[in-house]
This record gives sequence, C-alpha cells and structure tokens, in this order.
Amino acid sequence: MKIQAITLFPEMFDSIIGYGVTGRAAKQGLWQFSAINPRRFADNKLGYIDDRPFGGGPGMIMMAPPLKAAIDAAQAETISGRGRVIYLSPQGSPLTHGKVSELARLDDLILLCGRYEGIDERLLQSSVDEEISIGDFVVSGGELPAMMLMDAVLRLVPGVLGDMQSAEQDSFSDGLLDCPHYTKPLEFQGMVVPEVLRSGNHGLIARWRLKQSLQRTLARRPDLLARRSLIPQEARLLQEIEQEQQAIPLDLGNKQ
Repeated sequence: MKIQAITLFPEMFDSIIGYGVTGRAAKQGLWQFSAINPRRFADNKLGYIDDRPFGGGPGMIMMAPPLKAAIDAAQAETISGRGRVIYLSPQGSPLTHGKVSELARLDDLILLCGRYEGIDERLLQSSVDEEISIGDFVVSGGELPAMMLMDAVLRLVPGVLGDMQSAEQDSFSDGLLDCPHYTKPLEFQGMVVPEVLRSGNHGLIARWRLKQSLQRTLARRPDLLARRSLIPQEARLLQEIEQEQQAIPLDLGNKQ
C-alpha cells in the first residue's frame, strides 16, 4: 500500500512513519509514504496558497489550483494508476471500522489535509472522492486526523501487526466494543483477575469475553446493538445480562 499526504506540514508525519508498528512496517517495506507540499505549486514567490473568501467572513480559504496540481502529482506516483482522494473534514462521513476495512484493501490512498477555514468547494467537487470525519469536533488541520486514519488502516494491512488476531479481536472489528483484558500480576490494588480467565477452559473463556463485550456495548454504545443482527448466542447472553441487571436492588439511599 502507498499513502500520500497533501499537507503544508510534512514533518508532522514523521511520528507515524518512524515509530511503533507503523514505523516498523514502513521499514519492512509493507507500505510506502510520501508527502506533497502544495506550496510547490503556488503561483507566487512567497508560496501563498490561500486567499480571502468571496462574500467576506473571517479566515482564509485554501485555493483550488495549487491543491489540484498537488493531487495530480500524487496520482502520477500511485501504484495502481489512481488513488482514492480523501479529504479529512468534520463535515465528512464518520470513520468506522467498516470504512477502515474497505480502505485497507486499496493499493493507494491520497489524503488531503486542509488548513485555515477550509478548501475551495470547487476542488472538493471536482477532485475529491470522499470526505471523512474522525469525530464531531474541529482541529487546526487535517494532519492529525489523517494520521489516525492511517494508523487504523495500516493495522489491517497483512504483516503490519505481528499477530493478525490482534486486529480481528479489537473493538468494532465485529461490531461490538472489546472485552476487558488482564495480565500479570494476578492481584493489583485488591483486584484479582477473573477466575474464568485462569481456568484453561477455552469455551468458557470465549463465552465470558462475548458476554463482557455485549455488556460493555450495552452500557456505553447501545446504538451499536440497536442496529445489530444478533446471533442466537448473543441474544441469549443479552437476555442473561438484562435479567442480572433487573435482579440488582435499587439504591434508595439512607433513609432518616
């Protein structure tokens, strides 16, 4: 896989290409990265690629011509002949595990990192394949969202993780939040590792983990369960969880 970023701050990507599992995978040649600074294509000596918005208003807008030239330059360097162009934007579709899995199957990604108040709409309409958001909030530029997308995608590229089961068992990989995990020591601050995880019974451990995932998802992200088609075992475990919750007495407080 080859990922290219169109960015005013190429140095920011040193963290993902030089460290951690993504950095190690880059050194192993499992993926490639390059950054293109759109200032290269500015039509002025100072390298300005932004201007005031038509209609007035605060801030500056990134101009279409230098960004289009940068995208064309990136397309010319793709493995497949054409990469998917993604603009990181709070107005985009939410980034999900399903979308990450889809992007991980591509040979080329071109990530457009905006700055200032945004990008000329005509560039988005003519040269961008999709807009993706990493959350309902605004940051100063698209570089950090781009790196989060890259990290999520690269984890699913074969060979990047030492054990592919690590990715398969992550939160959202099956539409549920992940179950709790434990390691040594056996006891920490009075809390002990659940006995089932020490039993050696893999069937019971798998059932416990699924139940914990369902319980955590129900408590923290019930919206995920609302749109999920439950398999029979999940339906039985959810019913068991609900019965257990109903059996817990209400805390009525201290009566005087």
